[in-house]
Amino acid sequence: MLRLKGFSLAVGVVALGLAAAPAVAGQTHVAVAANFTDAAKEIAAAFRQKTGHEAVLSFGSSGQLYTQITQEAPFQILLSADDARPKKLVEDGSGVASSRFTYAIGKLVLWSRTPAYVKGEDTLKAATYNKISIANPTAAPYGAAAIEAMKSVGIYEKIQPKIVQGNSIAQAFQFIDSGNAELGFIAASQLAGNESGSRWMVPQALYTPIRQDAVLLKRAETSEAAVAFMAFLKSPDVKAIVQRFGYASDTGS
Repeated sequence: MLRLKGFSLAVGVVALGLAAAPAVAGQTHVAVAANFTDAAKEIAAAFRQKTGHEAVLSFGSSGQLYTQITQEAPFQILLSADDARPKKLVEDGSGVASSRFTYAIGKLVLWSRTPAYVKGEDTLKAATYNKISIANPTAAPYGAAAIEAMKSVGIYEKIQPKIVQGNSIAQAFQFIDSGNAELGFIAASQLAGNESGSRWMVPQALYTPIRQDAVLLKRAETSEAAVAFMAFLKSPDVKAIVQRFGYASDTGS
C-alpha cells in the first residue's frame, strides 16, 4: 500500500508539473528599419525573457524591406521607419489593418564625429564642409526628412553637390563615423549612449514628424509568436526602451 501511495503521489507531482509548464515557444520573423536596430535587439531580448518566444530580426532600409515583403520574403511583421509603407501593405491586402500603429516617432539630428564642429543651423548654412551624409531619401524616411530640413532652411540647392547618400541610415552613419563625410543627418537613436563629436537636434518644425509604424502581415495572423510580439510592442517595457533610445511616442517623449 505504501508503495502504491508513493507511486500515486509521484504521478500527481509529474502531472501538476506538466500542467504548469508553459506552451512550446514560437518564433516570429521581423523586418526592422535600420535606424531601430539597437532598440529592436533590446526589445527582442526582453520579449524572449517575458514570453519565451523568439523574434528573429532582419535589418535594412524601409524601402528595401517593403520590396522584399512584396516579393514574398518570409517576414511576418514590419517595423518601418515611416507610416506610408505599413499603410500601403494594408491597402494592398498584405497587412492586417487593425494591427497597424505608431511604435515610435523618430528625431533627426545633424552630427559630426569632430567635437565642436556642429554649432547648430549656422554650421549647415556655412557649407564649409566637403561632404554631408544622408540616407537614400527614396528608401529611408530619415533621408527624406533630411532633404526637407535642408530645404526648410534654404540651403538644399547650394549644398546638393556635397551630399553623399547611404543605402540606409546605418550606412549614412558609417560615412560620418569613418570620416568620409564631415557631418550628416542621422537618427537621434543612433547616438543613444554616445556623447562623442558634436550635434544639432533638428527642430521638429523643419521636417514632417517621422512616424514609425508597425504592421502584422496577414500571413502571420495565426502565428502566436507574431501576435504576441505585436502586443508586446505596446507594453510599458517597450515604451521605456523606445524613449531611452531617443524616440518620442504618441503618449509623450
